[in-house]
Amino acid sequence: MDTNIQFNLIQTILIYAIPLLFAITLHEVSHGYVAYKLGDPTAKMLGRLTLNPIKHIDLVGTIVVPAITVWLGGFIFGWAKPVPITWRNLKRARRDMALVALAGPMSNFLMALFWGAFTKAGMMLEAHQIISGVALVAMGKIGIYVNCILGILNLLPLQPLDGGRIASSLLPGKLSYYFDRLEPYGIIILLALLVTNILGAIISPPLQLMVKLIQGLFGL
Repeated sequence: MDTNIQFNLIQTILIYAIPLLFAITLHEVSHGYVAYKLGDPTAKMLGRLTLNPIKHIDLVGTIVVPAITVWLGGFIFGWAKPVPITWRNLKRARRDMALVALAGPMSNFLMALFWGAFTKAGMMLEAHQIISGVALVAMGKIGIYVNCILGILNLLPLQPLDGGRIASSLLPGKLSYYFDRLEPYGIIILLALLVTNILGAIISPPLQLMVKLIQGLFGL
């Protein structure tokens, strides 16, 4: 957070928490909404097509893990409770599962654009010496990074990430079957990549490129 203003603990928590909660909430709602449009009402019936973040919070993935990654100084990493999808309800199961999976990362990229505009608005307020603009700029920058990270991370072809769901839908039947059998080990693989800094090395180039594109688009 490249600002000379020092925020207190509560302000810092809010500056990080608000973008993260919006990111994971809209990510999961996007999955459920696209599934609903494609014939599966499961998420809607269970009350998961809501912007209320409480419905989507996972104690470990939404609170504990992001807090640890921020404390360690790495990129923000976390997840929400997955939206339940009943694939048998989908009209064209393999194609539609790929579309449902893709909806999550796409929502994050759209939110990154929103936070880019939000940051620009904060900079304009700050330029007019409105003190609230400083916090808005800080929050907006976090929002850009959080959503770019989540969008890129979820496109990795690893189960249970969205990219893994997409890859499974695109692979021929037999290969898809064997690929899906790796899912129980997906989180272990992901955490191993995280602690060895390999995950950061994979994500960093596209992350930097996307952030620069947004910064250029909004003149940040």
